[in-house]
Amino acid sequence: MTTLIIPDDIGKRLVEFAEKAHLSKDEYAAQVLEEFLEDQEDYLIALAQSERIEKGLEKTLSYEEVLKELGLDKDTSH
Repeated sequence: MTTLIIPDDIGKRLVEFAEKAHLSKDEYAAQVLEEFLEDQEDYLIALAQSERIEKGLEKTLSYEEVLKELGLDKDTSH
């Protein structure tokens, strides 16, 4: 268990949103924190991938290339 001390103005907003979500303040805070941490993890993964692309370690494909690679291209000229 972790205890957080948050400013009064944020605490009031937390209570308001928790009430609207029909959750306790603690349940709502845990949910919000979990979502934030997941977003941060996703951001760091995307940032690392972007850096790999910039360094030439990863290749990107256009939409058309993806369709072709998956055999979903609509080229009917064959």
